[in-house]
Amino acid sequence: MRRPLFSCILAESLLKKRGSWLSGMVFVVEVGMAEEKNSIRLDKWLWAARFFKTRSLAAKAANGGKVHINGQRAKAAKTVDVGDVLTITIGTMEFVVTVEALSARRGPATIARQLYEESEESREKRESQRALRRMATAGHSSPARRPDKRERRKILEFIRKNSMES
Repeated sequence: MRRPLFSCILAESLLKKRGSWLSGMVFVVEVGMAEEKNSIRLDKWLWAARFFKTRSLAAKAANGGKVHINGQRAKAAKTVDVGDVLTITIGTMEFVVTVEALSARRGPATIARQLYEESEESREKRESQRALRRMATAGHSSPARRPDKRERRKILEFIRKNSMES
């Protein structure tokens, strides 16, 4: 959809202030026509979709090779279109999403979730990784309190004995 970028009507009352020779004339000025945006910068979209807390973090991730568009490594200034498949790596998690809508504004999380559709395989993979991390820490229980001075000395003595034997 095309829309005017700038339109201005200079009314008679405004022109009287500038000079009497313009009084009574009306000017209509229309400068250029703009197309509706159907693409947006990658870092802006990642920020608006709430994958990253700040736009600079989104740009660092994109420039660091953590984001791919349709299988190709993408920089922060690369444009994202509706239908693109993004692979986003954040820490140990990997998201594979399809762009459903574009937004340059960061809104509530409910609206941000409508900007993309995560693939079922990606969701299942993240859930399995999450379960593995939970199982890895399931048997571990943290101590009830910190070791006191005597216990710390015993720990250090034990460590020294083991290092001398090796």
